[in-house]
Amino acid sequence: MKILVTGGAGMVGSHAAEYYAKRGDKVTILDNLMRSALFGYDKKSVEYNWNYLKQYKNIKCLKGDIRDKRAVLNAVGKGVDLCIHTAGQPGVALSCRVPLEDFSINAFGTLNVLECLRQSSRDTAFIYCSTNKVFGENVDKIKLTETEKRYLYDGAKGISEDMPIDLTGHTPYGASKYVGDIYTQEYAHVYGMKTAVFRMSCIYGTRQFGFEDQGWVAHFVIANLLKRRIKIYGNGKQVRDLLNVADLVRAYDKFFKSGTRHDVYNIGGGPENTASLLEFIELIERQTGIKMKYGFDDWRPSDQKVYISDISKVSKKLDWAPEISPESGVKLLAGWVKDNLKMFK
Repeated sequence: MKILVTGGAGMVGSHAAEYYAKRGDKVTILDNLMRSALFGYDKKSVEYNWNYLKQYKNIKCLKGDIRDKRAVLNAVGKGVDLCIHTAGQPGVALSCRVPLEDFSINAFGTLNVLECLRQSSRDTAFIYCSTNKVFGENVDKIKLTETEKRYLYDGAKGISEDMPIDLTGHTPYGASKYVGDIYTQEYAHVYGMKTAVFRMSCIYGTRQFGFEDQGWVAHFVIANLLKRRIKIYGNGKQVRDLLNVADLVRAYDKFFKSGTRHDVYNIGGGPENTASLLEFIELIERQTGIKMKYGFDDWRPSDQKVYISDISKVSKKLDWAPEISPESGVKLLAGWVKDNLKMFK
């Protein structure tokens, strides 16, 4: 088979590319390697994954932008069986500072990839990496209770695909990802393409270059191992469900192999794999034996106090469930960071 992974040098993209390369498929990754520049990071980041993937002879690495039609068509070539669209501008705070760039990458970039596939490889299955941020502040309408270290849903298990999306604040990031989400659905409804939208919660894993604006799990682990002080926005009791990237990629493949032509899935660790920021700090400290240095600051715009995915739909329809616990996943991540600590100094 032929697989195209946009944003293939990112954490999710590189794991998806490796998954299919190990199966013997022909994989092309398309990435413009602009992550560090986007976040004002003065060191290389995803270039590590770019070079890491070159060990696989059946992976072709193409440098190009998803907004560039010629670059996308070149990556598609004579056709691909599956396109996993992981490329995007992933920073919430950054989207508030550069909304035009955010829209250009997340909204137009997604439409450009879809249209290139429709024109040159219409039978391609398309998987879109959406986000829980498409629900915006609607999730805050669920009543919460507060304990010493976390907020809890009062009477709700998690956020299902039926949660309303409109009439609420999203941040520009949530809005631009929502545009790509809807276009992915429309290309199934209007043009008959096989598409899936995965509205992802907190995805983490090895080869993740976390910054304060994005990738907080890796950011916390890196800071702990380097004994750097981090800033917690809010009181640290906000809760997320954690999903290891390897489990996420398995779900992508389950959809690809399924007979389903189109669907939308909320995906994350679910109610069994949650942590507040304060609890996650304790988890890291248990793994590394190093006390975390941190302080507090004001809440950020549209920062959901609790987001836990209701994964019952994706579990039932794709016969899928998370297999890697946060404890095991963080151990793997911390081990990778330790082995590459010089990159983060």
